[in-house]
Amino acid sequence: MNILNNLLFQPTQPPREKKARRGVEIKSQREIEIMRQAAKIVATVLKEISQTIEPGMTTADLDAHAEKRIREMGATPSFKGYHGFPASICSSINNEVVHGIPNPKKVIRTGDVVKVDTGAYFQGFHGDSCITIAVGEVTPQAAKLIRVAEEALYKGISQVKAGNYLMDIAGAIQDHVEANGFVIVEDFTGHGVGRNLHEEPSVFNFRTREMPNVKLRAGMTLAIEPILNAGSKRTRILADKWTAVTVDNSLSAQFEHTVLVTEEGYEILTDRSEV
Repeated sequence: MNILNNLLFQPTQPPREKKARRGVEIKSQREIEIMRQAAKIVATVLKEISQTIEPGMTTADLDAHAEKRIREMGATPSFKGYHGFPASICSSINNEVVHGIPNPKKVIRTGDVVKVDTGAYFQGFHGDSCITIAVGEVTPQAAKLIRVAEEALYKGISQVKAGNYLMDIAGAIQDHVEANGFVIVEDFTGHGVGRNLHEEPSVFNFRTREMPNVKLRAGMTLAIEPILNAGSKRTRILADKWTAVTVDNSLSAQFEHTVLVTEEGYEILTDRSEV
């Protein structure tokens, strides 16, 4: 989960979270190992959802599965209760961009583009990841949007290495998205992640001078999460005060990984191929 993330999702710290430290935290080896376990739980849940989702299910069904499995693996859902968010996942369909609230009346249908974002809190640390799922046969535009969103994530991750900068990540993502005819949503960013679900630094998906261009150091843990729209980059918030949608009803897609910065490059902690 994700400049607007700071507004929508971070007005206060929930009771179970540590008081945020100043600056960007460098994780110890012990802390990194715990984060690997938290991230593995998240990766497992998302892989299971991607394999079981089908038309006729509701977004509440996905949420129930995620909460059950997170707790079975010894963690607690990072999102549930976070500043009042009522669920363990964010489920955002089609023109819904982020922070969609699961609902037993929200039925998943063939052709839907479903974003599932979740986090797990394990022994004092969080893992955070998001996938976009094509349900059955989707339109060619939807298929391309999903593909480019995932490619953009890995283009960004490829720039992660001690000594590189946040804008290296942002530029790689932006260039790939725009080369493929889509737009980056600028209302939301990635973020640091660790003992808090949202930490410094903000991880932008587009070049900007609004924030410091932080130099990457080994031991940083980042949630990198490009969000793409097929039409306008602008969003609006629905009456539930959580769900962000595209202003022009165009499709949106998102992918996210929790990534460790290493001296040589990176480690994708929420890698679903490893579970």
